[in-house]
Amino acid sequence: MTLVDPKVIGTSAERLDAHDKVTGTALYAFEHPVEEPTYLHPILSTIGRGRVTAMHTADAEALDGVLAVLTVFDAPRLADTSDGELAILQDPQVHFRGQFVGAVVAETPEVARHGASLVRVDYDVESHDTDFHSGRDDLYAPEDVNAGFPTDTEDGDVDAALAAAAVTVDQVYSTAMEHNNPMEPHAAIARWTPGGSGPVLTLHDSTQGVHSVRQTLAPLFGLEVEQMRVIAPYVGGGFGSKGLPHAHDVLVVMAAQRVEGRPVKFALTRQQMFALSAYRTPTVQHIRLGADEDGRLTALAHEAIVQSAKIKEFAEQAAVPSRLMYSAGTRYTTHRLASLDVPAPSWMRAPGETPGMFAAEVAMDELAEACGLDPIELRIRNEPGVDPSTGRPWSGRRLTDCLREGARRFGWADRNATASARSDSEWQVGMGVASATYPANTSPGSVARIVYESDGTYTVQIGSVDIGTGAWTALTQIAADALGCPLDAIVLQIGDTNFPSATVAGGSTGTSSWGSAIVAAARSFRDEHGTSPAPGAETSAGTPDNPDAEKFALHSFGAHFVEAHVHRDSCEIRVERMLGVFAIGRVINARTVRSQLLGGMAMGISMALHESSVNDPRFGHVVTQDLASYHVSTHADIRYLDAVCLDDVDEHANPMGSKGVGEIGIVGAAAAVANAVRHATGVRVRKVPIHLDDLLPG
Repeated sequence: MTLVDPKVIGTSAERLDAHDKVTGTALYAFEHPVEEPTYLHPILSTIGRGRVTAMHTADAEALDGVLAVLTVFDAPRLADTSDGELAILQDPQVHFRGQFVGAVVAETPEVARHGASLVRVDYDVESHDTDFHSGRDDLYAPEDVNAGFPTDTEDGDVDAALAAAAVTVDQVYSTAMEHNNPMEPHAAIARWTPGGSGPVLTLHDSTQGVHSVRQTLAPLFGLEVEQMRVIAPYVGGGFGSKGLPHAHDVLVVMAAQRVEGRPVKFALTRQQMFALSAYRTPTVQHIRLGADEDGRLTALAHEAIVQSAKIKEFAEQAAVPSRLMYSAGTRYTTHRLASLDVPAPSWMRAPGETPGMFAAEVAMDELAEACGLDPIELRIRNEPGVDPSTGRPWSGRRLTDCLREGARRFGWADRNATASARSDSEWQVGMGVASATYPANTSPGSVARIVYESDGTYTVQIGSVDIGTGAWTALTQIAADALGCPLDAIVLQIGDTNFPSATVAGGSTGTSSWGSAIVAAARSFRDEHGTSPAPGAETSAGTPDNPDAEKFALHSFGAHFVEAHVHRDSCEIRVERMLGVFAIGRVINARTVRSQLLGGMAMGISMALHESSVNDPRFGHVVTQDLASYHVSTHADIRYLDAVCLDDVDEHANPMGSKGVGEIGIVGAAAAVANAVRHATGVRVRKVPIHLDDLLPG
């Protein structure tokens, strides 16, 4: 693979969208100016399962300013109802508490909300089941798990290997349900207008993929994709929750059909997002490890139980990382689902790897203790020469380098001395480590268009989306180097289905996929038009196939180091220091990459100590529906963080030599916190979040 010559790539170029964001001129979904806007407020089910038998709408319809009331009995019919999450208001069945059963559209948001409160709903109530636990007798194996991985794998007789192992670990680990909480809630503006060959739908949406929204929603409304335009120039975070269209998109489009061409604005409240914006499933994971006297793994079994929904299956791939992380003589992994009367779970930053690596890396810490080995030494002894799951050589792994460099920078060699020095303090001190990994994939299907303008600039168009990660800047840097021109000669246009197709900003594939398309278009442009193109010269090209993807195992790796302080009396936990060292290929923009890594690490601390969506099985819903009762780490919780990237280029990953960075920062971070707490207190906690009372035995 021929790599781009990096001149602008790798620098800390300032974010090109920074001025617009800090001055408030960057427009997010709900803020786009439209003529004669109307406003939607939803009506949500108040039961966990059953049927709507009647909806009394007269009081709402009589309210001054109300334009339309939608119910399960009279809402527009969808052309495709195969997606259970999106097929809303098509029948009176209630699948979970908080489901859309109607909506009010009015001249102002206040009137819409008041109108929705006036609609009375009668139900035929059925018993619901939202109780997730590992002892259920109805757990089942899905056909496959997220990202298409096999549900189960088996390599050798694990039970026999465990029975013969000199040292074993056999423990159960659990992670809580977590909800994506981007600063910008899920929001959209929908408008129908007449078109030459039929109605045209325009949707301003807070989404991670404008083209995927169009591809999914257009058929639901009987439209060709060309009849729908989706616009998202700025998105205030997503963490995976905006990677797919959700029911709110369908509802706002339905409502716009009722108001005769006027646009309808709809933003979920923070409370509504806990039922309607996807979440990370809770997990229960049984891990068994066997090793010889030297700490080399002879057996590894990782069995994961995760939550799914009756309305739509989603199988989080929590055990998949254990298939490739370390060498093991025998290996066994499984996934089982509990299908409940709950909203559908979906992607949340590093789905699979985040909960799976918490369990696996705490288990490795336990194995190190059992073997009397330093946790870093144990991991290094179990380094695989090739990917155990495929047999392919690594395109670049360098986990050992991450561990050793992190140990040097963090002062790991002095960790026991540091803890002893503080033994007479009111704070007990411990250090923990955990590894991280994430696939370095490139998704096919993105296309870039380059046009040379009369003023000497190049317009680069691609329908990608910047969800706050820095795509505006990184893609401009890639285009400049690919075309061999200054950064200010590039005019990037993204976030609109009027531009060539682009894949979703998810799976840490965005920069790799879109950047590869831009490089391909730039090279075609130079081949066709040379270095002195005429104004109007234009070329388009798509993400090329990467033959090395079938020859090498493409993954990013990293290591987290945490110093935790635990108060002797109150058991308060403070993460005083955290360092992440990562091998992610060539860094496109050092400023935005560091920001992404620190954000992931902070989110890992939040997972370890705070975040937990509490379900009340009596009523069938999450009761922690705000940012007061659903705790997210704040500045007071995040003290000293640092993220370091090794000087690295992966020549097999893509033409930039880079790998994805958006998700690896969170993977393993919670395990490093838990391992540091163990070192500080002697108490082994096998669940997150860690509560103060978990530490009272110590």
